[in-house]
Amino acid sequence: MKNLSVLFILALVFFGSCKSSFEKVQKSKDYPYKLRKADEYYDKKQFGRANTLYEELLTVYKGTKSFEAIYYKYAFSFYNQREYLAASYHFKNFADLFPKSEKAEECEYLNSLCLYYMSPDYTLDQSNTVKSIGEMQAFVNEHPESKRVKDANKMIDESRSKLEKKDQYGAELYYQVYEYKAAAVAFEQIIRKYPDSKRADYYLYMIIISKFKYAKNSFPEKQEERFNDVKAEYSDFVRKYPKSQYRNEVEKINALSLQALKKISKL
Repeated sequence: MKNLSVLFILALVFFGSCKSSFEKVQKSKDYPYKLRKADEYYDKKQFGRANTLYEELLTVYKGTKSFEAIYYKYAFSFYNQREYLAASYHFKNFADLFPKSEKAEECEYLNSLCLYYMSPDYTLDQSNTVKSIGEMQAFVNEHPESKRVKDANKMIDESRSKLEKKDQYGAELYYQVYEYKAAAVAFEQIIRKYPDSKRADYYLYMIIISKFKYAKNSFPEKQEERFNDVKAEYSDFVRKYPKSQYRNEVEKINALSLQALKKISKL
């Protein structure tokens, strides 16, 4: 216990000394010295302290040859602390301020990468995902020969997949709360938005089952029209996806629809 107490006291002394040393740097008016210390903190991965010093130095060195390098590290000091919103803003601003810089392309890419990192779970608001796709696509269009294009395209595909999953989640919610008409419309919209989706057969299957349940629960005078709609969707499904894993289920639904239409015709 005694040894632990000694270690604790030594740690307090050490951190207190570090804090005191940093405060002295902050208060210094020797800006070249302060810049050297900021770079030292940056190289030691003490990005919070580096960031604090760079922020002051930006106003001091604005318009000088050192400004570009300071701003570049300032933006990265946010990025390395995973403060992606601020990092995104400053990477984009760097590229705007220094369009001819050899670092401009990297900063354009990092701006969109930060937005990609900020994209939340698919169940939540996807504003940052949409923005990330826009910025990443702009980067690809602007720098088609860049070595970063492959990664950018991969992230665009992943982000679009997340948006599709978000739309699927919403459509399935309608189905789960028995809003079958709304579910069918939502799945139809997904097919229009993502015509090349690997899950297109599932979406059409969900349209068919939603429309079937909607027809089944309709007023008698509306059922014939709505069961015929199910039959038409079935024909479209077997034409497009004859080997789909949902084929058997779709066949069963169609058979039930034909039975319902047969009963209606006898009334």
